[in-house]
Amino acid sequence: MMTLKDILYKVTLDAVVGSTSVSIKNIDFDSRNIKKGDAFIAIKGTLSNGHEYIDKAIEQGAIAIVCEVMPENITGEVTYVQVESASKALAIMASNYYQNPSENLKLIGVTGTNGKTTIASLLFQLFKKAGFKVGLLSTVKIMVNNNEYSTKHTTPDSLTINKYLKKMNDEGVAYCFMEVSSHGIHQNRTEGLYFEGGIFTNLSHDHLDYHDTFAEYRDVKKSFFDKLPASAFALVNVDDKNGLIMLQNTRAKKLTYALKGYADYRAQILENQLNGLLLKINESEVWTKLIGNFNAYNVLAIYATAELLGLEKVEALRIISELESVAGRFQYLISDEKITAIIDYAHTPDALKNVLETINSIRTKNEDLITVFGCGGNRDKTKRPKMGHIASALSTKVIITSDNPRNEVPETIIEDIENGIEPQNFKKVISITDRKQAIKTACQMAGPNDIILIAGKGHETYQEIKGERFDFDDFKIVQEFLKQLQK
Repeated sequence: MMTLKDILYKVTLDAVVGSTSVSIKNIDFDSRNIKKGDAFIAIKGTLSNGHEYIDKAIEQGAIAIVCEVMPENITGEVTYVQVESASKALAIMASNYYQNPSENLKLIGVTGTNGKTTIASLLFQLFKKAGFKVGLLSTVKIMVNNNEYSTKHTTPDSLTINKYLKKMNDEGVAYCFMEVSSHGIHQNRTEGLYFEGGIFTNLSHDHLDYHDTFAEYRDVKKSFFDKLPASAFALVNVDDKNGLIMLQNTRAKKLTYALKGYADYRAQILENQLNGLLLKINESEVWTKLIGNFNAYNVLAIYATAELLGLEKVEALRIISELESVAGRFQYLISDEKITAIIDYAHTPDALKNVLETINSIRTKNEDLITVFGCGGNRDKTKRPKMGHIASALSTKVIITSDNPRNEVPETIIEDIENGIEPQNFKKVISITDRKQAIKTACQMAGPNDIILIAGKGHETYQEIKGERFDFDDFKIVQEFLKQLQK
């Protein structure tokens, strides 16, 4: 059992009342989980303020309280620790509690608007195929070598991160690849972690429901690179104008990748087809089953990372040619009627534009491109008309539908999307609120060689409506409707 003093190592303390030599059984920021002998960290969250639950935590047996504001009533048997940021304190404490597991493996953080899941997941695949024990902390799942665990957030809370990193230590994992979201950085969830490297993919319009401005969103991402140690590497996409901004204040070794401009790692698309890409990376050619320009960037980033982590170039290229696409990321199937259905997580204007431009660059234009998409409720509303504009301009036909409406009225979200459609594209667009019906209609509209893009939800197997989650899997649903057409 550790003492409070051990767990508080490297935490900046403003005030202490009581002894820090007390032994602590567990630490938690959820008062409902507190038991006798635990420490409670009072976090000011977006939905609730942990300071309101200090008394409850003490009733349940907490013997130490870490908080930003000292309570008025102080109990003699309890140690109180005041800190400037409880979320930062929690992250460092979690790392100490689990014996700083990030220092015992090579942890790589991937940040940016689009591509995080694909890059982290492909790096996991690549290093596993190279014979290493590997970990993954992603939106889709947490992997500890061969064991899979479900996840609810892009960047889990600090306790969850360190708990799984400790599991990875126990199983001898050598490399861990982790998605690092702007929310996670802003909420200090990555504090106290030791990163071997950081990857920046791109920055586009997203999460402005959470960050007040685009500049704040960019600067939060940048702060991740600012904190990398001198022993780490910072690998950034310099075809994105924000790439060099990420490198401005970092102490890490600065490296760049690009398809258009000059960079340390360069790729050129030699062939772009519906069954894959032929790329020239620096001086070597590689065929990959992944599709589209955006995946050329992803492949280039994973190749560069593999080389920076010491993998042989030839070995890295060989494995890249074997990699499979990530669930819900340009995942496709072709029916017996030769209708192609593509499922993609694209839920930002930039991601939707990339996917549609990729499909248009591959198709012959003799077939229809039918796009089915919506926008999430209780999220950034400013991107809705932009996505309506992009979908209607780059598709032959568009069906606007529900995504995860959450607590908003789906028809209101659809109206916001419709506001971005220009008059010349009105005739291309219909709206069907029920997502299942929208997908069925797209299948009925499609003829041989046509392409259906179902965007926005990707890997998600649920739809969130009024606080409830209902089973919903775009891939399974379109597969079912296309089979029915064959009968």
